[in-house]
Amino acid sequence: MNDLDETFAALADPTRRRVIELLRAGPHRSSELAARAGTTRPAMGRHLKVLRASGLVHVEMLADDARGRVYSLRAEEFVALQAWLDQVHAFWSEQLGHFKAHAEKRR
Repeated sequence: MNDLDETFAALADPTRRRVIELLRAGPHRSSELAARAGTTRPAMGRHLKVLRASGLVHVEMLADDARGRVYSLRAEEFVALQAWLDQVHAFWSEQLGHFKAHAEKRR
């Protein structure tokens, strides 16, 4: 559950959710993400640090540029998040099904 807590904490910020949306289209450099998210490079660096720590984002160093880093999504963390959401959805679907059966029986 701790990993899930970190995932939700990382996704609580709207800028970080925007970064996730941008990375869904493919890998990007930090400067590209900052420009498209409307934030400064230092601020984007802090957001990317949180996303990396939560495991949602992977960074790769470019071979031809020692300072170049490209960020991409890590699908396995989203699979874990989706599994938890599916469990919550199944619980509420079952509860609503029981409520519907109860309400129809009372008619």
